This record gives sequence, structure tokens and C-alpha cells, in this order.
Amino acid sequence: MSSLERALARAVSVEDLRRMARRRLPRLVFEFIDGGAEDELTLADNRAAFERRRLVPRVLVDVSAPDPSAAILGRASALPFVIAPMGSCTLAWPGADLALARAAAAHGIPFALSTMATIGIEQLAEAVPGRLWFQLYVLRNPDANARLVARAEAAGYEALVVTVDLPAGGKRERDLRNGIAIPLRLSGRHLIEGATHPKWALGMLRGGMPEFVNVRGLLGDEGAGLTIAARVGQNLDAAFGFDDVARLRERWPRKLVVKGVLHAGDAARIASLGVDAVWVSNHGGRQLDGAVAAADALPRVAAAVQGRAEVLVDSGVRRGIDALKARALGASAVGLGRAVLYGAAAGGEAGVRRALEILAGELTLAMKLAGTPRFESVDASILDSSRG
Repeated sequence: MSSLERALARAVSVEDLRRMARRRLPRLVFEFIDGGAEDELTLADNRAAFERRRLVPRVLVDVSAPDPSAAILGRASALPFVIAPMGSCTLAWPGADLALARAAAAHGIPFALSTMATIGIEQLAEAVPGRLWFQLYVLRNPDANARLVARAEAAGYEALVVTVDLPAGGKRERDLRNGIAIPLRLSGRHLIEGATHPKWALGMLRGGMPEFVNVRGLLGDEGAGLTIAARVGQNLDAAFGFDDVARLRERWPRKLVVKGVLHAGDAARIASLGVDAVWVSNHGGRQLDGAVAAADALPRVAAAVQGRAEVLVDSGVRRGIDALKARALGASAVGLGRAVLYGAAAGGEAGVRRALEILAGELTLAMKLAGTPRFESVDASILDSSRG
């Protein structure tokens, strides 16, 4: 067993993997992953919203063989997890997008590829046999959107996830101070941080500078050197609306997911358009600082959808029990972002697998201790209603 394998085996929580990632990465890269918008109020509240929920365990229930499987977009999934779309993952580990997708396939869960990934739509589909979703950032150029959607369809992606909470890029002050930009422009400070983290720097040198390969030639301003949030934000269609979702529903022949929903009224209208899932998210606290925590918005969204579409949720998931709480609040599955990216940063694909093992183990243990033998049978009755 290598030293990395031993270190990963000693990690018993996502927080342990986060600490490993923090040690391995230069500060500016770790803060790009770890940070949120402005004062990071929503970032903190996402976690607090899960933590303040309490369960009321049932007893004298046969929990000898807990079943954590779930139906996600109408298909069986070994676990109620989806690896959420994340851009620029290769800053954490060379080839991180591929590592995340392979780990997801190994655990029998879907993986969503970001428009702003650093691996091609077709390349990933050829390399990974698992359940692949493609996440679309709606660009101002409709021809560019059509090309991306057509590529995902031709490559056999199971679902299209259209992100609707990004009419502009959030103000991520850590990135502004640290100078995290695409394309990377290395300052003296960056070089010093790289030199003090030689394993990370060597991996970057071998892998080459990250590039948004799926939108090559579509964004313009190729040498802008903008922060990643600003680079994405200035190219998005801020006029994208409900009618556009309806047209996308007509165009896309497979499962359609709308991601970034917090308002119950929006959720109800989106569900009426015939989408397959509404994804409750505030972008992990990286967009509007002061937005409601995803777990707090979830019950209202689920009530508004009224079973017309599945409900997913992300933002703040760090423990297996969070999935149990999310199910009780109305979600069919949870999206994993930083929780698995910390694993990737700590140890590549092996680190992602370790993160998923930890979360799966925590979930099945929580199910036993809560007296809930089947994940899909969990409902609001296990929540302590006195705590909101």
C-alpha cells in the first residue's frame, strides 16, 4: 500500500479529506474550491441548514440490511447521490473530471459533466461507461447552445441539466484577491505557491494549463484573463426564461433537469413545462450571497412540484446523514460537489472513491440508527418538527 493509499484509508470523514486537500493544494487553488461569494453567508448557511435539522429515530425495526438505493430520473441508483457539475476541476488534480466520472460509475451513481469542464463531451463518453449527464450553461450565442446540446445527444448522455441561477457570475472575492483566472496568468506569488507545493505543481506541468475545451472558440476574448466566475458570467444569456426552457424541452429527447431553483413559484412553473427533475441549489453559495440555504428551500419546492417531477438538492452536503435529511425534506437524491472534489484534490480517483465510501457508510449507519430500512420509504415523519 502506497503512502497516499494509507493516508486515504485513515480519512474517516469528508472533513479529513478537506484537510488533506488543503495541505496538498496551493492556497489560491484551495480557496477557489472552498470559497463562496462575498461574505460567504450562504456558503455557511448551507451547512448550518443541514446541521440544525434533527431526526427522531424509530426503534424495534428490522434494519439488519438497510437499502440505500434510490430511483434517480426513473433508473435505479445504488446510492441516492449524483456527482454535481463542477468546472475547472483539473486545478484540484490532473484529469479530475475523468476521475470523478470513473468513481461515480464504480459506485453506480450518475455524474454530471459541466460545460466548463476540462475534458471533452465525447472524450468522457468514450472513456466512462456509467450514467452521464451534461450540464448546460446557457450562452448568449444560441448556435453555441445548439451545438453543445447536439454533441451531448450524439454522445449518448442520459440527461441534460440546464443551470438557470447564473445570469451573471457571482462576486467571489477570494478568487479576485488570489488572481485565479482562465487562462492562468502566473504571477510571482503563484510561482512561489507552486514551488512550495511541488507535487501539485508537477502534476499541473505534466497535464498542461487547464482549458474549457467544450466551449473552445465559443466564448470570445480568449486572452481575457478574467476570474473564472466573471469569464463564465459575461458569456451567459441573462434573458433566458421559461419559454426557453419549454423550447429546450421540445428539443431534447431524453431526461431534462433544471438546476438552480430556490423559489416555490418558479419550481411549480418549471414542473408544468414537463421537465423530469427540479434541482434545488444556490450554486454552493458561490452566486448570490444572502440567498436562502438549499435545505431550507427544499420543502417548499417539493410541495410546489407536487410529484410532477423529481426533486434533487445540493449545496452543503458533507455527511451521509444529510442525504437522509434531504429525503425527509422532499428530495429523491442529493448532489455532491465539494465533498467529492476534496477527495479528488487529496488523491485523484482513489480520493473520490474514498469520499463516496465514507458518505455511503455514514448513510447506511444513519439509516440503521434512525430505524429506516429503506431510503426510498423515508418521509417527513422522521424529522423533529420542533426545530423547523
